[in-house]
Amino acid sequence: MKIFRSFGEAKNIINPVVTTGSFDGVHIGHKTILNRLRMLADKYKGESVLITFDPHPRKVLYPETAGKDLKLINSQEEKMDLLEKAGLDNVIIVEFTREFSKITSEQFVRDLLHGILHAKVVVAGFNHHFGFNKEGDYKQLWDWQEKYHFEAEEIPEQEVYHETVSSTKIRQAISEGYIQRANAYLDHYYIIIGKPEKWLTEGALNLPSLVKIPIIEECKILPSSGIYAVSVESGLNNSKGMAIIHRRHDSVTEVLLNIFDELNINKDKKITISFHKKIHGAIDLSESRAISKINLAKEEISDLIY
Repeated sequence: MKIFRSFGEAKNIINPVVTTGSFDGVHIGHKTILNRLRMLADKYKGESVLITFDPHPRKVLYPETAGKDLKLINSQEEKMDLLEKAGLDNVIIVEFTREFSKITSEQFVRDLLHGILHAKVVVAGFNHHFGFNKEGDYKQLWDWQEKYHFEAEEIPEQEVYHETVSSTKIRQAISEGYIQRANAYLDHYYIIIGKPEKWLTEGALNLPSLVKIPIIEECKILPSSGIYAVSVESGLNNSKGMAIIHRRHDSVTEVLLNIFDELNINKDKKITISFHKKIHGAIDLSESRAISKINLAKEEISDLIY
């Protein structure tokens, strides 16, 4: 997958089949759109393209209200990893600014989709809006097909278990610790990608050795406090593991990890942690019973088949 940081870098994409959106979580609804992009790209012997934004538009437009406490399912690195696994050919990451937000829907189509990318097909998800004041929608795209020489296609609303799939519902499930529900909505495991920062213990006092995984992007949503069954991937190597989401007394949330088969994992490189199931609720690492709770959780996770 090719990653472009501006429209100017993406001039030579062949017969682009384009969609636009945040795609936070790259959930099952997003994958329906990406699958359709791939099918259309094959049909027109072209390439699939996602135009996405950084930072999230709400962070820029509503910094004191809707964007103030906005949490995202994925860091930018995690989203790129998931998009590549979903089979996307190209992603254009647009720096979202107040100036960019003032571009009208027709300017966006005329100058960028048509003028620079020469889009062959423009695909819009259900109820998708774009351009200044969200004035653009599928009806406009349909009306502009002949004028700007592209085909417009709408993807209908997608549902999972009769509930509308949305990043909002997935964020809620993650924040409440319902990881299995979130994974079903996502159609993949909730992940954290990071580089181990430092080892906090070395098996002292019968406590499994834990490594801290720093969260670089503050807006990344984390599961509720507790102990989780996870799998850990580093290159071609995989291991079971135990993740502890721990809220310190200063309200800082830490991600601590115990890798069961440490010999297979390169702890000096970034790793991908996939969350499978919540095993235990919040624990206080400073209390004496924490050790027994952690060891019991590790035994339970070791017996799980995943």
